[in-house]
Amino acid sequence: MATMRQPTRNPDPSSPRFFRRRLAPVALGVLASLVCASTATAAGTKTIVFFGDSLTAGYGLDDPGAEAFPAVIQAKIDQAGLPWRVVNAGLSGETSAAGLRRVDWILRQPADVFVLELGGNDGLRGIPPESTTANLQAIIERVRAKYPAARIVLAGIAAPPNMGEDFTRTFDAIFPALAQKNHLPLIPFLLEGVAAHPALNQADGIHPNAKGHAAVAETVWGVLKSVL
Repeated sequence: MATMRQPTRNPDPSSPRFFRRRLAPVALGVLASLVCASTATAAGTKTIVFFGDSLTAGYGLDDPGAEAFPAVIQAKIDQAGLPWRVVNAGLSGETSAAGLRRVDWILRQPADVFVLELGGNDGLRGIPPESTTANLQAIIERVRAKYPAARIVLAGIAAPPNMGEDFTRTFDAIFPALAQKNHLPLIPFLLEGVAAHPALNQADGIHPNAKGHAAVAETVWGVLKSVL
């Protein structure tokens, strides 16, 4: 991923101005990761694709290429001497619908494990949970159609409480239901132990800081290591 400091004067990842300014460098960073992953795969190394939004991309970090949780996972893999290469295909502001439009491009390169982390922006925007469910199911099916042997890991996220009890309950149920239906390993809550802890989050209270991403990596690794 490209390593550049995120702008602080417009921290809303859903704003058009933010998206325009961030899309080009993020796309270039993803492309570079894909090229590296393809090279590594040719040499016998398998590929883990982290497909998600700003939580995966490392929004707001000084060095996402080293501090975002996929990068921390890569460090754990290297330390364990495992033959896996991480591709960070996170894009800030991504919804499940936008992810569905983008996934075919990401799948142009090999994916042996595909970690699906989308839905958080759907919850923030109040998108109907049935739409989020349908989009995530379609992404799962696209991955399986392209790479039938790939293992898919689903990362759960929670809706903000201000959306109302009914919405929050329905939204939170999306991820365990999809995991059960598709027989997927589930990370129940990506931000377990991080959400609502100021010391582990940036000033916006939404995006983890470097320490928060390290904690997220521990949560992810607890599920992912058995898949690898």
